[in-house]
Amino acid sequence: MKLINNAIMLTSGLLLSSAAMAANYQNCSTSGCRVGGSTWLLSSYADTKYPLILAHGMGGFSSIVGIDYFYGMGTDLTQNGATVFQTQVASFDSSYVRGEQLLQQTKQILAITGAPKVNLIGHSQGSIDVRYVAGMLPSQVASVTTVGGLNQGVPIADAILTLEQSPVGTVFAPVITAGINAFFTLVGVGSGHWYDQSSQAGLDQISTVGMAKFNADFPAGLPTTECGQGPSVVNGQRFYSWSGTGKITTLIDPVDSILAATGLVGPSEGDGLVPRCTSHIGQVIRDTYNQNHFDEVNQVLGMVSIFDASPVSLFRQQANRLKLAGL
Repeated sequence: MKLINNAIMLTSGLLLSSAAMAANYQNCSTSGCRVGGSTWLLSSYADTKYPLILAHGMGGFSSIVGIDYFYGMGTDLTQNGATVFQTQVASFDSSYVRGEQLLQQTKQILAITGAPKVNLIGHSQGSIDVRYVAGMLPSQVASVTTVGGLNQGVPIADAILTLEQSPVGTVFAPVITAGINAFFTLVGVGSGHWYDQSSQAGLDQISTVGMAKFNADFPAGLPTTECGQGPSVVNGQRFYSWSGTGKITTLIDPVDSILAATGLVGPSEGDGLVPRCTSHIGQVIRDTYNQNHFDEVNQVLGMVSIFDASPVSLFRQQANRLKLAGL
């Protein structure tokens, strides 16, 4: 009987230990948050004081059929102690619209967690969205991190807008725009959220003119010199950024060739969509990783260069950087 009791106690103890190690991250939209994935808590390396909110870029989503936009990041950050929320806004729209959608989700996350502040991390257009939220909630955003950020506008957007004004563009642009909007409405539905889409508003937003207007409204963290770093702390908020200059980083990823082509528009140094200097805001951690624009979030499906830092490890290191800064 004693042996049986000991066995029961041991089993109960193991179950309790396992339960204590269970962790999950959440996917959010304006309609609320739901568990996005479960994992085991393995360390406290990424255990930030405030929750991490990940914001996707143009054409993005939170998760579709179990595939996260931030591929592998949610699981890894959660395993290392972080409280993680992956958000979803309209795949295509201005960052005033997307930013307002993200703002509502940020308020939900603050209410859910009871945390006084959050740490925002945005990729691509998500970098503009998080800057909007930081400007609207200055006392409740501890930090802003942009990855492959479109902080000054991108040449490919300017080129497309010029093409739209040509005789051919005026005929085909409305048809293409309608097709993109319809497709990404389905993308949103596929990931469990319904948003109106406006690819034209998104394109206008990330143009040089569109970003000049946005930067006038939300200047915090921007560099004051050509290709320089911006202030790392503004009104108590910390600003960070990193990006890549890779194009074809692996021979097995079909998206690489597309980014190699788009990278021919504008400065040669960039990630295939965003020029190196355009990504700068706040403390520039590094802007020369061997990563293209998709690699920066470990896409497609983890097909990234093995000869430079893993995108997943960069997010984990950033969480630790925030932790050590008391954030």
